[in-house]
Amino acid sequence: MSEHTAGEDLLTEKRGHALWLTINREERRNAMNPAVFAGIRAGIERANAEPDIRVIVLTGAGSKAFCAGADLARGSGAFQYDPAVPHLDYADLLRHAWSCTTPLIARVNGHCLAGGMGLMGMCDMAVAADHATFGLPEVKIGLFPAQVLSVVQYLVGARSLAEMCITGEPVDAQRAERIGLVNYVVPGWELDARTDWLIERVVGKSPTAIRKGKAMMRAAADMTFEQAISFLESQIMTLALTEDAKEGRASFIEKRAPNWPGR
Repeated sequence: MSEHTAGEDLLTEKRGHALWLTINREERRNAMNPAVFAGIRAGIERANAEPDIRVIVLTGAGSKAFCAGADLARGSGAFQYDPAVPHLDYADLLRHAWSCTTPLIARVNGHCLAGGMGLMGMCDMAVAADHATFGLPEVKIGLFPAQVLSVVQYLVGARSLAEMCITGEPVDAQRAERIGLVNYVVPGWELDARTDWLIERVVGKSPTAIRKGKAMMRAAADMTFEQAISFLESQIMTLALTEDAKEGRASFIEKRAPNWPGR
């Protein structure tokens, strides 16, 4: 079900239980701007509010770029900040994604650079076309991938992260998969099929378990072991009381497919 109009920088489309968000600035390599931030944020808020949406897919228009980062065109206003404003739009978008309880999948259809790496990194899973490249080139223009670090630091090892940040050199899709930036790399013609394959494996599972489970993972990420185990043991006791958990046990015993209530 298409829900967009021509000329929009961020397209929204609901396909079954999946909400697709497409950065629609192909001529600018799908570079970010305020409309893109606002559109993605609205999509996340919608998914959190609508139980029928089980997964969000974030991608870019065309086949050349997922997102090349900030729009550096003359007059774009990129990297011009008001010191009186306590939060930046991009940082607030990463905050919203971090607290989102709906799974996010990045469909990386091409170059994923700079701030685009943050959009990919804020997603829970990523599928990439084999021609995609990944890079943090900010040092080439006198900057550093500061905000991007907040999410990418959880994906790759310290050595790989340091090399990408300090040298600014890109890596190909195959290396991105090896170091943990993406889950799968496939030929471009197979990108949609693999994305759909991953979507199906999300929407077929308990929506309650996934939403509560994502919140658990985020909360436990910065805890010590004792804090995490104490928190998580209380969470499993609560989760076991949900209708989804009861349906899951019943379907297992009765050897049938579950019919998730989503509660």
